[in-house]
Amino acid sequence: MQRAVTATFVKSIADIPHWDRLTPKQPFLQHHFLFALEQSGCVGGDSGWQPHHMALYQDDELVGALPLYVKEHSYGEYVFDFAWADAYYRYGLDYYPKLVSAIPFTPVPGPRLLTSPSCDVKALWSVAERAILSECQHQDYSSFHLLFPESGHWPQDCSLLKRHNVQFHWFNRGYTDFDDFLAGFSSRKRKNLKKERQKLRAQEVNIERLTGSAITTQVMDDFIHCYRQTYLKRSGHSGYLNPAFFQRIRETMAEQMLIVRAEQRGRLLGSALLFFDQTHLYGRYWGALEPLDGLHFETCYYQGIEFCIKRGLKVFNPGTQGEHKIQRGFEPTQCYSGHRLVRPEFHQAVGDFIQQEHGHLNDYIREAATLLPFKKDG
Repeated sequence: MQRAVTATFVKSIADIPHWDRLTPKQPFLQHHFLFALEQSGCVGGDSGWQPHHMALYQDDELVGALPLYVKEHSYGEYVFDFAWADAYYRYGLDYYPKLVSAIPFTPVPGPRLLTSPSCDVKALWSVAERAILSECQHQDYSSFHLLFPESGHWPQDCSLLKRHNVQFHWFNRGYTDFDDFLAGFSSRKRKNLKKERQKLRAQEVNIERLTGSAITTQVMDDFIHCYRQTYLKRSGHSGYLNPAFFQRIRETMAEQMLIVRAEQRGRLLGSALLFFDQTHLYGRYWGALEPLDGLHFETCYYQGIEFCIKRGLKVFNPGTQGEHKIQRGFEPTQCYSGHRLVRPEFHQAVGDFIQQEHGHLNDYIREAATLLPFKKDG
């Protein structure tokens, strides 16, 4: 008779050596990515992200795992709960630390519970939730938050409050090239987009897409310089992620990375870093050294669309927020988060807030869809 599934919490992804035997294989869930965050110090230490991963075992065999972090703040999550923390503070209570299942600094929907292919996912989620809630009570964490799970990987029959949000994704409908994609636009919006791209070509801006071994140390150094300079200009700090992290993933994950470089007469203008798997492209990080009009759209969006068409990728998630994506063919797409607050009165209050918020979000999505550039049927 098989023994029951048991849950264990560990302080480093290194303590779950068989992590990559579990499915699925989205880049941000791979051992290399999560371990690089730890090795480089982007999480751990005084970052406010303390690894507290869960491993699920049955008969000494790893059958499931969940990326977990103890959080001392709400930065780098992109699901905003600052008002909830303020409510705790007003009642003389501590909202932090809290327990979060997320990919740090990466608001990309995807599976959160990794499982062995032969396992009952619903049963594993049940074990995981019980263990998480017990850990929250034992460690005095205020709450548990499940950030950006894919809709098909939402834990069934769970006690989490389901909060909705929206991102803007591009969908490949069998396009043969970029012009084929633009053929679905209204005439005026198609002309505007072509004019935007032509303006860069007229200024002798050269765009290059690099993957795999073409991403050299120098190419990555150039990207890092653009990324850090842009963060410094916008926020006064050099970004959540440091050079050590980027160089580590270059060494271990280059085959799933795309770097887009923009140069003008041999001078570096900007660079973007994206990731991809067999079906999706994920736009993640970007930086520019000069504020050239249209450079961001070309580097971060149009080159990604062309890459998806060439590779046959089905979805391009260019990153969170940004209504400017709509007129470029990125469609409003719902994403989710789950929340369980330990104190029942706060759990109920947050549930009421989420219900009201959902109605407003649905109105926003309907309005956003009317702004898409595609030809109207009929």
